[in-house]
Amino acid sequence: MRRGQKKAAGLAPGMKKRAAERLLRYSGPFLPVLGAALLLAVVAAFFSRKIPVTVGRAIDVAVAGGPVDFRMLGRVLAPVPAYLAAGAAADWVMRLLGIRAGAGVTRMIRADCMRKLNRLPLSWLDSHSSGELLSRIIADSDRLSEGLLTGIVDLFSAASAIVVTLVFMFSLDPWVALTVALLTPLSMAVAGVIAGRSFSLFTRSAGLNASGTAVMEEAVSGLAVIKHFGREEAELSEFAKINSEYRRTATMATFVSSLTNPVTRFVNSLVYTAVALAGGLAAAAAGSPLSVGGFAALLAFSKDYAKPFNDLSGVLAETESSLASAARVFEFLDAPEEEPDPEPASAPDPSAGVTFKDVSFSYTGKPFMEGINFTAGPGQRIAIVGPTGCGKTTLVNLLMRFYDPDGGTISVGGADTVDCRRGELRSCFGMVLQDTWIASGTVRDNIALGRPDATDDEIRRAAVLARSHSFISRLPKGYDTVIGDAEGRLSAGERQLLCITRVMLSPPPLLILDEATSSIDMRTELKIRAAFDELMKGRTSFVVAHRLSTVRNADLILVMKDGKVIEQGTHDALMAADGFYRGLFDAQFV
Repeated sequence: MRRGQKKAAGLAPGMKKRAAERLLRYSGPFLPVLGAALLLAVVAAFFSRKIPVTVGRAIDVAVAGGPVDFRMLGRVLAPVPAYLAAGAAADWVMRLLGIRAGAGVTRMIRADCMRKLNRLPLSWLDSHSSGELLSRIIADSDRLSEGLLTGIVDLFSAASAIVVTLVFMFSLDPWVALTVALLTPLSMAVAGVIAGRSFSLFTRSAGLNASGTAVMEEAVSGLAVIKHFGREEAELSEFAKINSEYRRTATMATFVSSLTNPVTRFVNSLVYTAVALAGGLAAAAAGSPLSVGGFAALLAFSKDYAKPFNDLSGVLAETESSLASAARVFEFLDAPEEEPDPEPASAPDPSAGVTFKDVSFSYTGKPFMEGINFTAGPGQRIAIVGPTGCGKTTLVNLLMRFYDPDGGTISVGGADTVDCRRGELRSCFGMVLQDTWIASGTVRDNIALGRPDATDDEIRRAAVLARSHSFISRLPKGYDTVIGDAEGRLSAGERQLLCITRVMLSPPPLLILDEATSSIDMRTELKIRAAFDELMKGRTSFVVAHRLSTVRNADLILVMKDGKVIEQGTHDALMAADGFYRGLFDAQFV
């Protein structure tokens, strides 16, 4: 099972209620707007319901006996255009305010998602696929947005129509109105039962959609590897399996939620029949205060009374889908964050060296690293070597406080890293990683990522030093070429050169080079190595390397295996010791 499928099983019990409560809290700043929208919905419903009453009075005038008094009929019907205009205007402004409030709530949730992403520990991100994460932040928030934008206005419009219609019906005939009011809870109860079932199906559907997104994201990013190994059919089969389950669940969710409308229509038809029967009997009774026009108005109201219930059932179905998406978004927002920075915090002194003392670390409770001890003096070059999976990158992550050690201390200039602010600590380091990251924008913007105020001359000097100026000059627009466009497609080596240029532009006191030249040809690597030698002068540097030829001149070589530093010393000393390092070196060069 892929990582993206881990979360498809569903959400914790009670998430629906908590999601609704969270949405209400997010709506707090927009309560005045929502209040105005609700008031306008009542106004719109009032004016639209005045029309049946007015038409009923006109009917009474027409059937009063004798010749029809057209002048009186005209006076009775004269306000109808004004009622129509006022109702339409109120409804238009109400919908505008409702959409504004819904969009505002969605904007706040998305902004919180972006802030949350920056506060999540690396351990959480490592345990969730990027496809599943993007599905929550983008797809689920989009579904939530659609539900809010349409749900708010439809809810206000339907609820106001129901209440105002009942008020008018009670004014015409209390017993008929009471009959309608007693049958109303039946319709709501049926809709509630169906909505509860559809929520669980929509939640399952959203999880499967996230799994499909994760599989597709992995297929896109690894398309070359998939083609190389002929895995197209296998990937397609796996995606089809998830997609088929998603189709089945989404279809069932849509089917169940769609039952709300016909069921409420059936109940509302009973209401209409009851009104027709009770109203007809009341109007036919001798001495009844209910006139023919009043009876006609009641029939019109009973018909209008059904429509907002049908709209309300649609709102409920849409709300279930939105709440399922909201629950997934809020589950992401509730993920455990990094421990807050200490107050007061210690200030790292990068010019005074780095010390690891009895450092231990574990992934998800399973011991991985223990007993790490070494000291990197000011300006020294520390090389970290060892077989794949021995803990080289983990050591770098601990140094940068992407993870905190389970035991022991890591100090930079005498300050324990866990007592330092993460931002202040990380600003002491310059990093070039094996996995390059290039932002959308121009070449110039990418080089100046850490120094947006850098001048063109400074950017060019850094590019010359990093040996990237040559290929940048060959791009159609040089430093103004937009990366990712047809004109700005870069090879892996060129992308890595840009990352190196960033560090060259604003070299910090501490350097971390994690296989920084892995995608560069040997000839260019020799030139880059000379530039790095110049850059690392006077700076404490950590070099993670597989090519042992690049670490011969290191002041200290840490040899790691199974999460432990099993040897340390200079190249000559380790070779003379004829231990594990000697075996690694001979395997590459002898």
